[in-house]
Formats: sequence, structure tokens, C-alpha cells
Amino acid sequence: LNFVIEKLAYRPLRNAPRLAPLITAMGVSLLLQTLAMIFWKPDYKPFPILLPDDPIDVMGATTNLVQILIIAVTAMTLAGLMALIHGTRLGRAMRATSENPRVAQLMGVRPDMVISATFVIGAVLAAIAGVMYASNYGTVHHSMGFLPGLKAFTAAVFGGIGNLAGAVVGGVLLGLIEAIGAGYIGALT
Repeated sequence: LNFVIEKLAYRPLRNAPRLAPLITAMGVSLLLQTLAMIFWKPDYKPFPILLPDDPIDVMGATTNLVQILIIAVTAMTLAGLMALIHGTRLGRAMRATSENPRVAQLMGVRPDMVISATFVIGAVLAAIAGVMYASNYGTVHHSMGFLPGLKAFTAAVFGGIGNLAGAVVGGVLLGLIEAIGAGYIGALT
């Protein structure tokens, strides 16, 4: 699906002003949410929780096995993505295309293929994130990716667009701000 979306919605905008792809991303997001609502109805649906939900105390914080597994899967996914980007020909082509598609093309890189592959990888990462999110909350619904997507975009802006390690730091920073803010604001009310 993401491969088709890239071909139909983003490829025609390759040379458009920078704001056009951002507006298209919002439009595609709304379209996908609406289609999901039409197909699966707007009701919350249960997501099977296969692991025990017993609380685990870790240095004074309470967590559970699902949340520990989410952290482990996230770390492994990030390590795999870093290995892909910094240790493969596709990763080198992705970095070159990101820097300057025309020069990358002169060096033998096919920017259209690289961008399509990037969209497919993004879909795989979104699927992993969706399963982890649903596992943590035990439900799925048509708009469950909107708020995490907004937070991910904010984290990427905090850490620097295109910088994976910075995005992780931005995500941790955003999470701390959210948790501390909720704690203090909740204590004041």
C-alpha cells in the first residue's frame, strides 16, 4: 500500500515546493484513517494480549512484560535500521538520495527505486509500531496512529530531521516532558 501511495501521491510532487509533500502527507493520513473507519467501523476492537499482565517492579517503577518487550523490540529495530542505513548499499543510496538526488543519479543510484524502498521500509516500521502500541493498550481503532505519529514527528523535529539517534533523543525528551508535565499539572489540579 505504501509503495502505491508513494507512486500516486508523492512521486508527482518530487520537484514541488517543500510544503506540498507535507500537506499531501496530512491528506493521505486522513484518507487512510477514513478508509479504515469505513472498512472496520469506528468502534474500538480488542487486541489479544498474549503475555501475562502481572506488574513488575523495576527500581521503584512499575512496568509489565509487554512494556519491557516493547523497549527491547524498539532497540532491536533501531539497531537494524542503523545497520541498514550505515552498512548496506541501499543505505548508502538512501543517504546519497537524501543529500542530492541528481548527483546520486549521476553516480548510478536510481532515486525513484530508493525512495520507493524507503516508503516500504517505513510501512514495515509503522506495522511494528502499530502492533507494539496495540499490545500495550489492548485495543485497536481507525485513528490509533494519529497521536503517536504526531509525537514521532515532534520527536524527529526535536532531534533533527534525518538524524536517527537525534530522533531517539527527541523521543525520550518528549516522553519526559509529557510524563513530568502530566505529573506536575495533575498534582496542581
